Amino acid sequence: MRFLKTLVLAATCFFSIVTTSDAQSVKKIGLLVNGAPSPLFDSIKNNLLSDFAALGYVEGRDIVIEPRFAEQKLDRLPGLAKELADANVDVIIALGGPAAVASQKATSTIPVIFSIVTDPVALKLVSAMDKPGGNVTGITSLDRQQAAKQFELLKEAFQGIKRVAVLSDQTIPGADERGLAPIDRANEAAAKAAGLDVQVLKVKGAADLETAFADMVKERADAVLVLEVPVPFAIRRQVAETALKNRLPTMFPGGQGDANGVISYGTSVSDTWRRFAAIADKIFKGTKPADLPVETVEKRELVINLQTAKAIDILISPDLLARADKVVR
Repeated sequence: MRFLKTLVLAATCFFSIVTTSDAQSVKKIGLLVNGAPSPLFDSIKNNLLSDFAALGYVEGRDIVIEPRFAEQKLDRLPGLAKELADANVDVIIALGGPAAVASQKATSTIPVIFSIVTDPVALKLVSAMDKPGGNVTGITSLDRQQAAKQFELLKEAFQGIKRVAVLSDQTIPGADERGLAPIDRANEAAAKAAGLDVQVLKVKGAADLETAFADMVKERADAVLVLEVPVPFAIRRQVAETALKNRLPTMFPGGQGDANGVISYGTSVSDTWRRFAAIADKIFKGTKPADLPVETVEKRELVINLQTAKAIDILISPDLLARADKVVR
């Protein structure tokens, strides 16, 4: 009888240890998002799970995703980041500059992986691109030559333009006394270097578009450059529709040809999301974020939408069409 009790006790302890070990082996991945649940978020999550699966991680057995949504109320981000830190997640994936900054402030120990951050050094998320130095690393589609190339391309595509409106995001951090964030200032400088007058307009959401485009028309903008920042990205189709209504040609960042602007050119932020799992895997296996260089997407794409161009009587040169990676006819 005593032997049987001892055997039962041993078995109970064994299964308890196994259960605890299994629970501890499940990696909790916090996902902090500036916006709200959406088809775009679902796509990012599905890609994330697919990429983890390719590395041998099974949802529920090896990883669980714990999302938090600010729903464009950025003052909620610090609290949501703290929630994830208090939940003792194994890594925080932050989509957007404000989410990344909030995560960095919420914890100095939990690894943070960012995306949709144009210049992580300017935002002080990392000390340097090659050696971040803290608990934050990530992926960026930063191309320091992109702004200059986009303005030269605007001049070539829409000959005779003198003034370009730059549509940016009022929610991104790092603004100076004029309200311009690092990406705004970089594009302002690139426009002036290209010999163009520039007008920077910043929006918080779709409700601001009508006023922003009214200001563009009032100031006689000849074209609109849409920056690769969270709010314009989320409402890109509405941006293109409003521009079309105001008969203003548009250039979107690379990977945003689906907005149906006249042109999209450059690197694509969507290419950065497919690297989340690989970076997290390295961290799970012991590599510190401080030693993981910030990865940079370098692939550029030029897409020209002739349907939109024709709708506002814009002629695109045969030479430019020949150089395009894709032409929507």
